[in-house]
Amino acid sequence: MKLAMIGFGQAGGKILDRFLEYDERTGSNIVRASVAVNTAKADLMGLEHVPQENRVLIGQSRVKGHGVGADNELGAEIAEEDIDEIQGAIDSIPVHEVDAFLIISGLGGGTGSGGSPVMARHIKRIYTEPVYGLGVLPAGDEGGIYTLNAARSFRTFVREVDNLLVFDNDAWRKSGESMQGGYQQINDEIVTRFGILFGAGEVEQGGEVAESVVDSSEIINTLAGGGISTVGYAAESVEEEKESGGLLSRFTGGGSENDLDSANTTNRITSLVRKAALGRLTLPCKIENGAERALLVTAGPSAFLNRKGIERGRKWLEEQTGSMEVRGGDYPVEDSDKVAAVVLLSGVTDVPRIKELQQIAIEAQDNIDDIRGESEQNLQELVEDDDDELEPLF
Repeated sequence: MKLAMIGFGQAGGKILDRFLEYDERTGSNIVRASVAVNTAKADLMGLEHVPQENRVLIGQSRVKGHGVGADNELGAEIAEEDIDEIQGAIDSIPVHEVDAFLIISGLGGGTGSGGSPVMARHIKRIYTEPVYGLGVLPAGDEGGIYTLNAARSFRTFVREVDNLLVFDNDAWRKSGESMQGGYQQINDEIVTRFGILFGAGEVEQGGEVAESVVDSSEIINTLAGGGISTVGYAAESVEEEKESGGLLSRFTGGGSENDLDSANTTNRITSLVRKAALGRLTLPCKIENGAERALLVTAGPSAFLNRKGIERGRKWLEEQTGSMEVRGGDYPVEDSDKVAAVVLLSGVTDVPRIKELQQIAIEAQDNIDDIRGESEQNLQELVEDDDDELEPLF
């Protein structure tokens, strides 16, 4: 799948940068074009892989390149005002070579949280290609203002895109981990999952062709219908125990008893699919009768991919999700040392984290209003001049 990626704000820019690094390292060619947008000059300068000419600094007349300070209303206003500057960078994108747009942002801050829904609405007005969002929710310990920003941005963003793929930092941050180390790890997790998903179906000249091809149309059809999506991932190494009877033989069906080995291989693939769906999803949710559509991609060296296992995993997903729209296939990656299963669940509805986020945000809004009112009253009492002994300057 060929994507035009737009990284909006600090988190969006860093994730975009990591996608470009992944492309260079794996040769997956997912990112056909990239644009990074920010109100903070330092964040744009810190990027390593986004071309200089595709880094767009907005809001210079308002914030002088210093960012919007987690004010997502200001972020939205600036995006509206400077949309033509962003469009100037998008104009260089060869849209005829692109399957979809992907707008990436952290939903808890100011620039990405406010600007990405504005960007999505603008692109949808102009282009016919699907526009997806990749939104990152803040961890619970990041504070009330970030939770409030995320709740408001989420409600707006999901309406403006064709589908919102969500990654929840709260489910992935490890306790005691440094902020920088934690976010680097999280960005790697994001790129690994979505890299395999969007890379499926990409075949180089002379490369191995999948038995059951997953291409961009399969992904687009799975994401059609809107709503929010989550992705699961599981992998096992094929380098361990290369001697007969080890993991390698269980995947390939090596050994003398072919029927038994084939059953073993099928079971291993099916087990990977279950681990992917029932393990840590990018946005935790209940999958039992809880997804409208699903897509399964198994990736790895073609010798280790088993069609029967993939089909059995797909049927298991149908039973679990209650969806009749479950697509599946394999993605041969010959130089990989792992077999991986990626499960995309689209149109998920039973998401406790989103309900919790909205509730905390409502409480935060009430608290902020109370604090502002109290602050104004305190200031009034502090500067009140009961005796009229002092005259104001003007």
